Amino acid sequence: MSEYNAHALKPEELVRALKAAGSRTISEETVAADIAAGAPANADGTVDIFLYAAWVLSKENSRHAS
Repeated sequence: MSEYNAHALKPEELVRALKAAGSRTISEETVAADIAAGAPANADGTVDIFLYAAWVLSKENSRHAS
């Protein structure tokens, strides 16, 4: 079993982690679209799962606050 750095996950690793946590809608395409829309990503293309989750929640909260 390999170890992952939660602060530097490849998009496919991020998807696997979020699916394991119960997400039924996450996909590599979703992650790519989110990054294109401003989700935080590291310079090497990896993603910090905590910053990504906070970004998604912020986006959802602003959508429901209107």
